[in-house]
Amino acid sequence: MAPCCPHKMIKMEKTLHLKSSRGRKVRVVREHYLREQVPCYSSLCLASCDNDGKVLPGDLTHYVVPDVGVVLDYQEILEFRELQGIILTQTACQAVHHCKGRSRQYNRLRNLLKDPRHDCVLFANEFQEFSFCQRENGESQEQWQTRCVYSAAVWYYNHLAGMMAVVMITENQDIINQYSNLQSGVYVISVQEYLQNFWLELRTAHELYRSIRQALQEKESECTEKEFTEHLPAEVLEAGIKSGRYIQGTLSVNKHRAQTEASVRTEGLTNKNTELSSEVLVYGNKNRNRAVHGDVVVVELLPKSQWRGKVSALTEGQLEEKNGEDIQNKPMPTGSVVGILQRNWRDYVVTFPPRESPQSQSRNSQRILTVPWDHRIPKIRISTQQADALQDHRVVVRIDSWESTSLYPNGHSVRVLGRAGELETEVQTILIENCIHVPPFSDAQLREMPVNSPEKPWKVDPSQVAERRDLRESHLVFSIDPAGCEDVDDTLSVCSLAGGKLLELGVHIADVTHFVAEGSLTDLEAHARATTYYLADRRYDMLPAILSADLCSLLGGVDRYAMSVLWELDAHTLAVNKVWYGRTVIRSSYQLHYELAQALLNGEHAEVPELTQFVSSEKDAKLAQLKQALEMLTHVARHLRAQRDQGGALELEGVEVRAQLDNEKNITALVPRQPLEIHETVAECMIYANHWVARMIQEVFPHQALLRQHPPPRQEFFSQLVESAKSKGFAIDTRSNKALADSLDKAVDPQDSLLNRLLRMMATQAMSQAMYFSTGAIPQDQYYHYGLALDRYTHFTSPIRRYADIVVHRLLAAAIEVESGRSPAKALASSKELEELAHHINRKNRAAQQVQKVSTELFQCLYFKERDPHKDQCCVANAVIYAIRDNGVLAFVPLYGMKGPAYLKNREGQVLSAGQDGHCEWQSGSVRRYSDCITTMSSIGTTTFTLFCHITVRISVQSLRCHADSVNLEVVSNRPHRSVTLHQTESHSRSQLVQEVVRLAEEASQQAQGKATRLSKLSKEEQEFCQSKSPNLYLLLEEIRELSLMDPAMCNHSLEIVMGSK
Repeated sequence: MAPCCPHKMIKMEKTLHLKSSRGRKVRVVREHYLREQVPCYSSLCLASCDNDGKVLPGDLTHYVVPDVGVVLDYQEILEFRELQGIILTQTACQAVHHCKGRSRQYNRLRNLLKDPRHDCVLFANEFQEFSFCQRENGESQEQWQTRCVYSAAVWYYNHLAGMMAVVMITENQDIINQYSNLQSGVYVISVQEYLQNFWLELRTAHELYRSIRQALQEKESECTEKEFTEHLPAEVLEAGIKSGRYIQGTLSVNKHRAQTEASVRTEGLTNKNTELSSEVLVYGNKNRNRAVHGDVVVVELLPKSQWRGKVSALTEGQLEEKNGEDIQNKPMPTGSVVGILQRNWRDYVVTFPPRESPQSQSRNSQRILTVPWDHRIPKIRISTQQADALQDHRVVVRIDSWESTSLYPNGHSVRVLGRAGELETEVQTILIENCIHVPPFSDAQLREMPVNSPEKPWKVDPSQVAERRDLRESHLVFSIDPAGCEDVDDTLSVCSLAGGKLLELGVHIADVTHFVAEGSLTDLEAHARATTYYLADRRYDMLPAILSADLCSLLGGVDRYAMSVLWELDAHTLAVNKVWYGRTVIRSSYQLHYELAQALLNGEHAEVPELTQFVSSEKDAKLAQLKQALEMLTHVARHLRAQRDQGGALELEGVEVRAQLDNEKNITALVPRQPLEIHETVAECMIYANHWVARMIQEVFPHQALLRQHPPPRQEFFSQLVESAKSKGFAIDTRSNKALADSLDKAVDPQDSLLNRLLRMMATQAMSQAMYFSTGAIPQDQYYHYGLALDRYTHFTSPIRRYADIVVHRLLAAAIEVESGRSPAKALASSKELEELAHHINRKNRAAQQVQKVSTELFQCLYFKERDPHKDQCCVANAVIYAIRDNGVLAFVPLYGMKGPAYLKNREGQVLSAGQDGHCEWQSGSVRRYSDCITTMSSIGTTTFTLFCHITVRISVQSLRCHADSVNLEVVSNRPHRSVTLHQTESHSRSQLVQEVVRLAEEASQQAQGKATRLSKLSKEEQEFCQSKSPNLYLLLEEIRELSLMDPAMCNHSLEIVMGSK
């Protein structure tokens, strides 16, 4: 087939039948241009089509063309990466685009076509001269669409000269009968036949097909009696929002009162009604009107007489909320959902409840109400033939619809995770519930990776050395990380210059972008993940292990590529004389862990592994040089911290706990991290580098730089902090970050060191979330980072585990080119593209924060689940009351770093009363709540529990088959545990746990020494799954800092650590 002129076009008229905003039918005639040459995106093309982008391979047995019905109803099957050679027609894609309520599906379809990991292309069949079909008189839209798709399939077969068979798949038997024998080489079959004939081994696709088909059949047979009011038309909603009658926002269901309490966030509310706050309460399922948590909805306010207040009594597993304590019982604006602008449905994990009656067991398909793992999601009705076999199993389902005639949404099952309660099932549940998809790295991605093996060791490229600044001989470079760290993405250097008049500080970061080319499959996967995900017993790397644990890891004694920032400082004032940015080659001399570095700083005897090979005199000289470097580094870091303190930098408090596991993943202890000065030293250097890189890229690219902002918190979120501190006689000033920092520094009780810690945790809870943004999207006065007290900030120092840092590295490299008078090698992303990327990374970071938090809670429950709370002394601990509720208190257990509700009134109406020895018993009585205390009254007497008082609690686990287990705190005494001071109790109890941890750690260390090397050999799990098996200890010092402004249970010792300084 000879090439044709790309400019030859045929003008036609296309008639469209549309609806006006008032619902009237309108006939529109538009010009429509056809051309002979339209890209076919096939590698078999002989017609010289302009196939720019993804191209279908030529070594397949067939191409597959789904009809409109298949794309609409079975798109999930088309998303399997195993399916190849998929041709999506313009006709089918437009049908999805114009189908009401399918906007999210259409976006998924667009992403599917963009993603090079999926073997599918879009064919513009309605612009191709020989595949275009004019709609005939009397022909229905469905008939015309079918003819268009079939015509496209025939065109492909002819265009490729019969070299590739084409299979059109449909679920309409009439279509199969009509078209299956019209054209040799073009086959028309059902989806089921297609899967059976071509993908027999792809069992998950077969199961998904059956599940979707059953759901569609059940939908056709639903009753017509209405349970909910119909949603208003889109044009009515739009007009109501503009006029102020209706309010738009995102529905947020209260997980503690999911059946009754939800609210609609209304940021940017322009309604002139001053009584409206930032949210509207939606009370009860009827008023929720089929909206699901996360949906973008439109609400109409109810009459004031029907306004309600939020309930402030404890419910199961409740922790604090951001609303001010004093307003929760007051009536607030209350409304009902009148329309849904956007469904934000996702994959949900559900559990099949036990069967209560055998009445429908004889039916082929059983309709089952499954219970979602997430309390905020309503029960989902699905049809299945495996209801009995799947009892007590966790299953992934998707919601298909929620009609006004149904009390519950209808859905279909996607796949079975496993039996509820099993560790792997629960971990997978946590990932899916947070929309985290981390499959093994594909063979295609791994083929992009460099090789490093004993037979073919990796070496630095001489051409790269020539282009980079070589620091291997001139600089003493070292790293300081958690013990056992594999992904070392930052190293440091510091030395004296000019006879001691100057200092040079260096931060050297792994040059990941050298190995990960922009637009490569590895880059696309890293972009999709956006971060490394840390769980209590494992991590899921953003990059393949050959990079994250080897070639990009700045390990000791090996040559590595780096991106470096070097500051020349005045030795006395530490003022910056000049800064150098660039690519370097480094060789780290020492790979220190935090405890070792701190011991060297303290002048304690410590063995440095890298120095064991030297004789005594040389060893002493090198050790002195290393100590001097650490002392200079600490001196500089103290100065940097003092500068930020003057600007109002905050030091907040959080809790960080690690589950210590044995070889069989049994939890032996929960270990809180003890802060060291060296932690802050490293953090300050990383903050400094991030700040200066932010300055550089923003100045060179003022509208296209990726920075990180931390907006000031809303003042009402400080209410609990202010009132709690007031009860102890302290005044907290929240007008600025400087005022807050100063007042927190003064709020110290010499008799109770935990008081200041708890107040800082409350301040952390009030913080807004730090977010990435494009500098072209917001005014420069909003760049400010409230917590760090910096005018500009970004993330540059952890490219192995954060995609934002990879983006910043590319921006920095481009900025260096521009500063050198050269043009960037590649065009930069636009501000809009960068802002979309920032939103994506922010979403993934919030998901990473949540999985880390829930994973920690899972292992806390596992730790206590097998222990007898009445016999095991580990289950009894000191706790501190940090919040008062109507029927109990919220308590913090410092020994285990956990929080939870402690009830003072049970469901039977009994209250906890303390005897003379402090021991508490349930008695008939009443409870009264005050601002700073709660009092129980019974026949024993009156017992008062005040804010920040120390009590003794018994820890147990409540097992919930359909949901996550939760920790229960039961008050056993209104006095501190064992009637000793907190410090003594904590030290004594912790020592028992830590002794066991240390013993296991020593055994693990001895085993590790037996390994030949961890550089050239990857574990079996890493080879098989291309993922890391064990958790990297950045879990303790890095990832929590990055993700944890919202939940104090995940925060670190200081806000710069909370903000993700490294």
